[in-house]
Amino acid sequence: MNNFLISEYVKRITKDDINKFSLKQGVNLTKDELDIIYNYVKKDYKTVIYGNPRVILDELKTKVRTLTYNKIESLYEQFKGYLN
Repeated sequence: MNNFLISEYVKRITKDDINKFSLKQGVNLTKDELDIIYNYVKKDYKTVIYGNPRVILDELKTKVRTLTYNKIESLYEQFKGYLN
């Protein structure tokens, strides 16, 4: 059931949704960062939730600003307890 709900949510998520969430977290994404994060969410959410996201995080570290990356990593650490 949870897998289905997550899958359906990711199918419907928009760049605007991601941007609004990032602003609530205190991060103002650039257009390029928004595009990059959106594409990773759409393509790699299963790895982040169910697998080892280290490769994804390492890639993101080279593609977004340090502040943005630090927030992504912080949020992942915060929420990974909910994922298991």
